[in-house]
Amino acid sequence: MAKSNNNAEPEVIDSEAETVEGDTETGGSESFLPQVSNFHMVLITGFGLALLVIIVMLASGTRPEQAMAEAIPATESAPTASAPAASAAAATPAGDIVGEGVIERKGEGRHFYTTIRIPPGAETLYLSGSGARQMEDGTWGDMEQQTIDTFNRFKATLEGEGWSMSDIVQVRAFAVAGEYGLLDFDGFNRGYRQFFGTQDNPMKPVRSFVEIAGLVVPGWLVEIEIRAARMPD
Repeated sequence: MAKSNNNAEPEVIDSEAETVEGDTETGGSESFLPQVSNFHMVLITGFGLALLVIIVMLASGTRPEQAMAEAIPATESAPTASAPAASAAAATPAGDIVGEGVIERKGEGRHFYTTIRIPPGAETLYLSGSGARQMEDGTWGDMEQQTIDTFNRFKATLEGEGWSMSDIVQVRAFAVAGEYGLLDFDGFNRGYRQFFGTQDNPMKPVRSFVEIAGLVVPGWLVEIEIRAARMPD
């Protein structure tokens, strides 16, 4: 029995040694495969990015070599002295009017500026709320007609005082619904655009437009008041 046990022990040891060797080989294979896989992923990612850049360039109608040729001269030819000028242009959006001793206008939109600053020493003129005149047939006209008629009356008053429509810095409009209970805001804007942001008067005021329940004159659809300002000559 003792001899039999002595012969069995080397077999167990050999089996354990094989197991260790097998694990070592397997571990070596597992550590190698991820390295190959990561390498392939890097190649695929790089190829994908290059393909994406080419597609974007082709979609914009620019060849890669043309884009490089145009970018290099532009960078080399840009003078250093132009940087402050570019910064100043970026700080003042197109359409804004700023400066010392002037009426500043900022935030230009289609119909008005969002901000107008009146400096000290400016002359101001206020005109009370007014509306359209009744026409010869006894009607008052729609929103567009009433807006045009009201601003024409303001224009005549301003010019009679030695002012102009370009001096208007604020417009306040109070409107009511017309037929079928609808407020014709588009009609107001159509009439308004004939007087502001035009070739004759490129200026625009700040503006408020408020819908109310009713106006003093039954036929009015809109009542408008204005404020004008200018710097003395």
